Amino acid sequence: MKKCLTIKLITLLAIFFQQVLFATVGKAQTGESTVDALVEMGFENVGWMEDADERVYVLQNSAYRLQGVGIGKAVDVIQKMGLPVDKPCRIIVLDNNVPQISLYYHPVKGDTTAVAERRDWNVSYDLQGSWKKVRKVEKKNSSLFKVDIVVYPDLSLQNLVITQVYTVLFNLDPTIEVSLWKGAKLNAQVIIPIYNEYGPSYGQVRQGYIGLSQQVRLPGNVFVTAAIGSFNSQRWGGDLSAVHYFKDERFSVEGRIGYTGKSRFVNWRWKVSPLKRLTWTLGGGFYWPKYNTQFKLKVEQYLLGEKGVRFEMTRNFRYTSIGFYGMKVQHAGNKGYNGGFRFQINLPPYRYKRRGYIPRILPSRSFGMAYNAGNEQYYGKSYSATLGNTIAQENSLNPYFIKSELLNF
Repeated sequence: MKKCLTIKLITLLAIFFQQVLFATVGKAQTGESTVDALVEMGFENVGWMEDADERVYVLQNSAYRLQGVGIGKAVDVIQKMGLPVDKPCRIIVLDNNVPQISLYYHPVKGDTTAVAERRDWNVSYDLQGSWKKVRKVEKKNSSLFKVDIVVYPDLSLQNLVITQVYTVLFNLDPTIEVSLWKGAKLNAQVIIPIYNEYGPSYGQVRQGYIGLSQQVRLPGNVFVTAAIGSFNSQRWGGDLSAVHYFKDERFSVEGRIGYTGKSRFVNWRWKVSPLKRLTWTLGGGFYWPKYNTQFKLKVEQYLLGEKGVRFEMTRNFRYTSIGFYGMKVQHAGNKGYNGGFRFQINLPPYRYKRRGYIPRILPSRSFGMAYNAGNEQYYGKSYSATLGNTIAQENSLNPYFIKSELLNF
């Protein structure tokens, strides 16, 4: 009798451990095969983990020009390969190895739906502690030390000559961009004039953005970016900016401070003045999800020490972003009032892929211009410290915009 009971107990234990082993192996196979599929598509920094509470994937979209399209493709693959049974699944999206947003799917108990759909994912800046679980897991297809050679088209128009409607300046700006470590990027840009009606100083091959930027994410949905080097608008120096998104993620506050000097390229010599110009920005924003429109109101100090107030409105579409602005600036003409519009168009190709560490050559993500209706030449001027800091990229990873892209694809 005792021998029979012993055999029965051993058999039951063997069946139990076999089921646990098969379940664990099945989960591992699903997770690893999903990671491999994403890597094959061109996604970088791809990893996963699973515990008793949830399964978490982490990835960076380096395969699709449009973030909404790329993230949607990743969601499709993860759903097709298999979601965990009776357990939530989260996708954390990175940018240069820094976590930006998460997509969260929570199955409804007793739900008769066999397959999850894109609309079932909640998108948010809040990572809910999942990043701590997955940040140290092994990631495949690292983006570190990979080189992009990005060609930026640069078109400017002026209406200052009586005998000519517009004077035109068109440059091509090839740029080497390298991801050095988490959140760090090195840029080295050369400006090559193609067509110049602005004058002799714009006719030389010269430096553009040359420097190092570093982004970090702090607790409480705070993103901080620091940059040093040569910027646009003939400036060089240092710049620090931060943005915080509230619990109601439609609302945000932002600040920025820069300390710069003049940077010129004259007679094939790069000349810089001492750092002595302090500029700053303090403002708040509201995102209207229904129309994917960003509103901002900012108080600023500009390059000549004058202060002003600036209002911006930007409508985001899949391939374009269109914005309007108005400002009131000290010492400027027209009683200080000015305004205009901006636009950015996302450029093809919309799908590209790296081949190991071979440098990619591709056009910039977007091309655009700004129109200064008041034709103010001196006051209310600022600079951009980082490449890609455009209205098209500003909200490319906004949770509401990504959600709309998932629904409308």
